Amino acid sequence: MQDALLQQGLDITLFGMGIVFTFLLLLVICTTVMSRVMTRYFPEPEPAAAPSLAPTTQSDAGNQRLRKIIEAAIEQHRNRRK
Repeated sequence: MQDALLQQGLDITLFGMGIVFTFLLLLVICTTVMSRVMTRYFPEPEPAAAPSLAPTTQSDAGNQRLRKIIEAAIEQHRNRRK
């Protein structure tokens, strides 16, 4: 009696694992196929070349101001820790 129950439990376990494995295999296959279809028929547009940004005097002034603000904040932080 106990052998029959063990055999039935093993059969159910293997059957369940087989179903899960089959489902996951189908999921991977479908995802791969969909990915290939999307990249083939709907390719991503190539990014436009970014215009070259030459530094201007206005941005240099802004960078200098930002640098001074950051330096002041660091100095203030260090003075608080003393």
